[in-house]
Amino acid sequence: MDMTIVSFLAAPFVASLVIAGIHAYLGVHVVERGVIFVDLSLAQIAAFGSTIALLLPLSGGDPHAPAVYWVSLAFTFIGAAIFATIRVRRARIPQEAIIGISYAVASAATILAMSKSTSEGEHLKDMLVGNILAVSWDEVWKTAILYAIIGAFHFIFRRKFLAISMNHEAAEREGVSLRLWDFLFYASFGFVVTRSVAIAGVLLVFCYLIVPSVAAMLYAETIGRRLAIGWTMGTIVSALGVYLSLILDLPTGATIVCTFGLVLILMAAVRPLFRRRPAPAVL
Repeated sequence: MDMTIVSFLAAPFVASLVIAGIHAYLGVHVVERGVIFVDLSLAQIAAFGSTIALLLPLSGGDPHAPAVYWVSLAFTFIGAAIFATIRVRRARIPQEAIIGISYAVASAATILAMSKSTSEGEHLKDMLVGNILAVSWDEVWKTAILYAIIGAFHFIFRRKFLAISMNHEAAEREGVSLRLWDFLFYASFGFVVTRSVAIAGVLLVFCYLIVPSVAAMLYAETIGRRLAIGWTMGTIVSALGVYLSLILDLPTGATIVCTFGLVLILMAAVRPLFRRRPAPAVL
């Protein structure tokens, strides 16, 4: 393979590994909470915020302007506050329903906002599948530092976050403030999603969050093993997706998304081969 091509793909590949690292961990929480589409919803809210920012004079029409990121992050925080507030033990309306409604409304609002833009088609494509090939090393390092800070925050308070994700009723009985820690979870999640969507798009970010966690649940029960499987899958799929996009001349983001789907199907298909056979009865 030409070293020029390898050098060109190095930054996108490292960016995909950075995204996979933090999203595989957050995905464990999301799957345990049963709010599968919270990432998709927050990502779409972030995309709506960036669309609004692009229409404002302060962005100058530049999708990479700092104002676009901060407006998008502000919208994500609003979504985080809403999702943290609606989680109660006996709610008449399921939290997942509110999350789904938020996604639908944010998507429709984004389309309405883009109708006032001269480049709505290209902007919609970037939001859905991103343009990870265009990522620079500067963006990769900034993203890695941000995710390292978020990861350290979650490691320090891991007992609180795991408690409200695994058994929020027990955590509430122990006096843990669910709304406070839910907001801190979704707010930190918002930092990650806002950054990831700007690099990889809504669909790829959703896959990095959910698919490795779902695949890990097929083979492991403990958090540590799930994380190991999720990180391994994210690394392999990222490398395979980038390679396939190169040799087949396909969009990188969409190729990685489809690769995630194919690898998940393969892992589910071979799962019966790894089931422990019951020990023979002793006569």
